[in-house]
Amino acid sequence: MILKNISIINFKNIKSANLELSPKINCLIGHNGMGKTNFLDAIYYLSFCRSAYNSIDSQIITHDEPFFMLEGNYDNDKGEIENVYCGMKRGTKKHFKRNKKEYKRLSQHIGLIPLILVSPSDVSLIEGGSEERRKLMDVVISQYDYSYIEALSNYNKALQQRNALLKMEEEPDITLLELWEQQMASNGELLYRKRQAFVDELVPLFQQIYQQISGDKEQVRLHYVSHCQRGSLLDVIQRDRFKDRAVGYSLHGVHRDDLEFLLGDYPMKREGSQGQNKTFVIALKLAQFTFLQRTSSNTLPLLLLDDIFDKLDAQRVEAIVKLVAGDHFGQIFITDTNRDHLDKILQNMQGDHTIFYVENGEIMK
Repeated sequence: MILKNISIINFKNIKSANLELSPKINCLIGHNGMGKTNFLDAIYYLSFCRSAYNSIDSQIITHDEPFFMLEGNYDNDKGEIENVYCGMKRGTKKHFKRNKKEYKRLSQHIGLIPLILVSPSDVSLIEGGSEERRKLMDVVISQYDYSYIEALSNYNKALQQRNALLKMEEEPDITLLELWEQQMASNGELLYRKRQAFVDELVPLFQQIYQQISGDKEQVRLHYVSHCQRGSLLDVIQRDRFKDRAVGYSLHGVHRDDLEFLLGDYPMKREGSQGQNKTFVIALKLAQFTFLQRTSSNTLPLLLLDDIFDKLDAQRVEAIVKLVAGDHFGQIFITDTNRDHLDKILQNMQGDHTIFYVENGEIMK
């Protein structure tokens, strides 16, 4: 999938932009806070129907403006044009359209334009709680498996209903409680199987890319942890119902799954340097790119690289440049404050490229 051009109106600090894009490399240069990341977020929004950084849509409208609008025209693998539009006025719901036809459910759009974003905030995958790592799995699997989105929605609904019953002062209706527990178990076990299959395939890709970037200096691992590994999920959920009543929420289920990040045999969070942590998350995201390419009918995802060279030594920067310079990747968007990094990338890359300069929300060639 190739983003040919994009129109942006009142999206964060970008008041207006109409850009024709390179099918290969698009570089955005500018100081911090100028709008480079906001531009990448606009592209992300057209893939996922939401911002990568702010879950409240009204807050992405430019201050004192009544609406925002995004529109992108894509070349798909069959040579056809896909038009994607999103618009929203303050105080109303957003409208999302594909080829002028509005979606009934936004989830129907997920996966049409596969995309991987690598950004400085990815360090929260290591430093943050397990919710960040579950989200990582959910975002990738949802792009190629619609049944996963359905199961995740059904599981979260059942979890919410069970938690509401657990919080009640009077004793909850056991029949109703068991109904929601069965819903959690059946959907949860499906989510577990799909997450496990994803991790099993991702690990060798991730380790190979990490070794390429680090120069074989460290060994890294991923380890998926789930309550489903203790036996029947329904039994696991029901076993501690008394404890759940005491705390007022569900202590067991796939909403507590985690992905352990290991440097050697020790947690990355405790052992990794800033450079190793950054290498880890970049390798993880590039492995997801390869995984998505294989599973999304061989559609090349868009790759967004936001300020990825900070805190990395020269050897690792060079290794990443060689990696993304290969034919393996399709259309790439790169932001940086340092023109030297981008010049190195362009020297190593064959094919078309466009450089944009970003200042105070204005994007110019």
